[in-house]
Amino acid sequence: MGRRVLITGLGTFWGGRVAQALESDPNVDVIIGLDRFEPTVQLERTEFVRADQSYSILARIVKATQVDTILHTFLVVDSSQMSGRTLHEINVIGTMNLLAAAGAPDSSVRHLVVKSSTLVYGSSYKDPTWFREDMNRTGSPKTRVERSLLEVEGYIRDFADDNPHVTVSLLRFANVLGTDIVTPLSKALDLPIVPQILGFDPLLQFVEEDDVVRSVEFAMRSGLSGIFNVAGDGRLPWSEVASICGKRTFPLPPLLTGLATRPLERARVLDLPPETLALLRYGRGVDNRRLKQAGFAYRYTSAGTVDSYARASRLRRTVGDSRPAYKYERDVENFFRRSSSVVRDDA
Repeated sequence: MGRRVLITGLGTFWGGRVAQALESDPNVDVIIGLDRFEPTVQLERTEFVRADQSYSILARIVKATQVDTILHTFLVVDSSQMSGRTLHEINVIGTMNLLAAAGAPDSSVRHLVVKSSTLVYGSSYKDPTWFREDMNRTGSPKTRVERSLLEVEGYIRDFADDNPHVTVSLLRFANVLGTDIVTPLSKALDLPIVPQILGFDPLLQFVEEDDVVRSVEFAMRSGLSGIFNVAGDGRLPWSEVASICGKRTFPLPPLLTGLATRPLERARVLDLPPETLALLRYGRGVDNRRLKQAGFAYRYTSAGTVDSYARASRLRRTVGDSRPAYKYERDVENFFRRSSSVVRDDA
């Protein structure tokens, strides 16, 4: 029998793209996706189950489907997306329900892959040049998203200790750029003039969106156990990132920076949550050797990631986005998947 996989956050950017990648894997027999929202990408054999954001139904789904692998792609890493209460419910309560389902006495789950973030290391002037997976942040967390991710990782470590029969892969991703993903940093780079805190030119590390999906697949297929940083080689000054994207920078005040950006945020010109402002002040670097030593080969360096993003951005500005928008329609999906009138390729 092939793998039976459950993906959280199917309606999110990462959940949908991981599901698309797994659909082409002949060793994956069953793919089930949970989310409050319908998928935003076309899927051929992934089963969509509507669930609340805390995944209260997950234990029943695991028991009914006998999945052996859970890919937890739905951890919020951008605090500007929602209220603190909703963020806590998704990240902390949702993960607790997931772990309860995976660790139940009769659970079929044998592998758990969690998509976390290098936000757990924070950004501070006291930071080392490169954070290794076994290193702690140099200061206490100051933002709600960092606190929630640290709490989640604590629960995951406890789960791994209490359930040695389950392989746990915890992946911490650096700043993501790509053709399609939208983040606070990509929004900043899309502006005519890119914001930069006066007196600071931090060194940043990036990972390309395709490498994110590939690393999740790699962790699942390889049965990786432990914590792994996922980031392209090297770091770049923020001013150089802007230059590669063909942009000049404008200064933000070094004091009361958050207050200075609020009028721009209210006007929807800028979207820089506190954790991103800290990054634009001090930067961050993580050691990516552990995942490479496990056999993963990155396609992009940090510089290559920025260059690929810049080329895609210039192309969009020139020709626009010509790809048709996808809309999930349950009746249509059920017809194509189950109707005897549809001619199958393998018929």
